[in-house]
Amino acid sequence: MAKEKQVFFCKECGYESAKWLGQCPGCHSWNAFVEEKITVGAQKHSSKRSVVAPTSILDVTTADESRIKTNIGELDRVLGGGIVKGSLVLVGGDPGIGKSTILLQMCRNLVEGEHKILYVSGEESPSQIKMRAERIGSFAKEMLLLCDNDMDNVSASIQKVCPDVVVIDSIQTMLVDEISSAPGTVTQVREVTARLMQLAKAHEVAIFIVGHVTKEGTVAGPRTLEHMVDSVLYFEGDNNNGFRILRGVKNRFGSTNEIGVFTMTETGLKEVDNPSQVMLNGRPVGVPGSVVVSSIEGTRPIFIELQTLVCQTNFNMPRRTSVGVDYNRVNLIMAVLEKRAGLNLWGYDAYVSVAGGMRISDPAVDLGIACAIASGYKNKPISDDVMIIGEIGLAGEIRGVSSVQQRVKEAVKMGFRTCVIPKSNYDKAMESLGVKIVCVSTLMEALSIMQG
Repeated sequence: MAKEKQVFFCKECGYESAKWLGQCPGCHSWNAFVEEKITVGAQKHSSKRSVVAPTSILDVTTADESRIKTNIGELDRVLGGGIVKGSLVLVGGDPGIGKSTILLQMCRNLVEGEHKILYVSGEESPSQIKMRAERIGSFAKEMLLLCDNDMDNVSASIQKVCPDVVVIDSIQTMLVDEISSAPGTVTQVREVTARLMQLAKAHEVAIFIVGHVTKEGTVAGPRTLEHMVDSVLYFEGDNNNGFRILRGVKNRFGSTNEIGVFTMTETGLKEVDNPSQVMLNGRPVGVPGSVVVSSIEGTRPIFIELQTLVCQTNFNMPRRTSVGVDYNRVNLIMAVLEKRAGLNLWGYDAYVSVAGGMRISDPAVDLGIACAIASGYKNKPISDDVMIIGEIGLAGEIRGVSSVQQRVKEAVKMGFRTCVIPKSNYDKAMESLGVKIVCVSTLMEALSIMQG
């Protein structure tokens, strides 16, 4: 006899508890538990499942994944070269950032390539989807639409139509009748994702699911959702800024560091072929506190302008603000500047910003941040044709970084004449690239060259 059981789930990580807890023992989030009722009971099986014997790894044959090109170069780059059949991809981002737009553009390109597409929407009518699709262009060939949130109907349609690619918009609207909880709850999201994963693997169908994002910037529902899928793509960017960054957070079929850069236009998202050129457009000339750094995003270097503003504080505690870079990293660099370089920054407010709306986590921009802060503090501009890379240690040493030669080659293409790099990364082959190479080993040495 089945009976109902009352349990509590963590919205962030899916931790299950018999009672409500203020802090989750799994992810340590506060006030994240929600109450749900689940039905438990013994299920009788008429026949036993067949037992699968273990297989030796030497007997397993491998083959290259069969990928489907979307004809959107930036999306193919983030996916690792195209869509892998049988993969389950989660696309997340803030409302209005462009998740549904890029998926509709992808569907339009795929149907023109003679691929069968099924677009499932649990929150829009077919006419609404048609109106939204007409804004990005006309569809020359047929794309199948299904406006239903019942997971059983969606599963039956996928098995009947046998499409190449399925889009689920969104995962929080899908519903499994066997579960009594409301759509979007932890139990529903986890069960729907498990069923979609089984459909993707059993029928070799690539499934894209759209996930809403909470105020904290994570996908609504348990974090276990990210562990179940094959790839996780996040859209970043400000609605007031035309740039959109598609970042691969997880990818079982490619690199997790790749990004795709788009601009939002009236006809949808447009690819940015040269992100470095776009990011440096409108850069001020001869202004203190401005410097160009190179960050490796995936397999390509992107040149970004760092801007700093250092001014005397009117408060007992100086204010430190960072946009686009880690706040704690900026504080660490400023502490090294005070201790190792002798800059008295304790009485100054410091503001560090990445122009263009990018977010940088590459440690190779440390030296650029330090030089920009020193430039703003002493009110001396850095030459406009200088590119700076290097990681800073607590002892004030400049540590080596990865892909230096690739960054220098990109600097030559962008017209830079001088590249400041760590001394440990120097290679004689760089001298033939036609750019002046300045090697530094300490922070004081780098600052003396910049003040030069």
